[in-house]
Amino acid sequence: MDANLRFWRAEGQSFFQRFLLWADALDPLLLLKSSNEIQRTRLSILINEKTLSEPIQNNQTKKAFLLSLSSVHPDTDKIIPVLFRPPAFMPVTLPLVIISSVQRHARHSFFWQFVFHTYTTAFTLVNGNGTPKAEEYSLQQKQLLLGLGAISYSACVGALPLVFMNRYVLKNSLMQLVVRKLLPAPLLGLTSAFTVAMVRSPEFDNGIEVMDRNGKVVGVSKKAGEKAVMETALSRAVLFGTTFFLPEVLMYCMQRARFVKNPRALGPVRMFVIMSVLAGMLPVSFSMFPQCGEIKRADLEPEILSSTEETVFFYNRGI
Repeated sequence: MDANLRFWRAEGQSFFQRFLLWADALDPLLLLKSSNEIQRTRLSILINEKTLSEPIQNNQTKKAFLLSLSSVHPDTDKIIPVLFRPPAFMPVTLPLVIISSVQRHARHSFFWQFVFHTYTTAFTLVNGNGTPKAEEYSLQQKQLLLGLGAISYSACVGALPLVFMNRYVLKNSLMQLVVRKLLPAPLLGLTSAFTVAMVRSPEFDNGIEVMDRNGKVVGVSKKAGEKAVMETALSRAVLFGTTFFLPEVLMYCMQRARFVKNPRALGPVRMFVIMSVLAGMLPVSFSMFPQCGEIKRADLEPEILSSTEETVFFYNRGI
């Protein structure tokens, strides 16, 4: 079992523990670390690695693990490209979310949602479980085709409310509120979950590696792959659904209460609210499910159970 997964098993047993770890691991300053520094830190972790059965008390060791968690893929042991590391997720998606939320024309909305889903889909692909086995070319080709299809479909669905608004003039203020303000949030949440499920579909089609408590790989499980993908898709839906919905509700309440008296200040206030919600929801969504996932013996395939007496198995859930 990779050192990152061992760390998550020891330090990320509860939601609160995972939240605090992600709050530290998502620090954008970690993106400034060089590849050589990451490799040295990773090597020191592997040399000094011990069984992580107790919480780490050494602050320097914890900082080393945070750099490893934010920069190294636990399945491939390779350094993740800077743009797709977890600390880069908010700096990249924040402007895309803000721009997408203020569009008033369907074509512009389609373009920016296409850009948004392209990045989030690539991030999901890079940070997914890296153990599905298939012919390398066919697997990459399948993920590319599925990703492009999911991105295009999601961008079209995301632009539908503006298409509806532009084609049909809605005189009812309630309908305008629903179509323009409330409908985009669940659509973005659902399409974000959809892209995760599509681009990571090889994980439940081909299966992912599952390990015993000692870190030994005992087999490849499609059921574990399905569990990992569904949990990640749900967390992504919660992240972006809330990030789109909550600011709209807060801004509506502020306007009704006349909290912001200068209309020109509404734009900066809106951006600040979106940034605050996204900053808070990102570690929440990443912490919803354990990074080192668990699956019970009763939920696995019979061919895996015949080779071991373990009752609980572990796998990398991915992000």
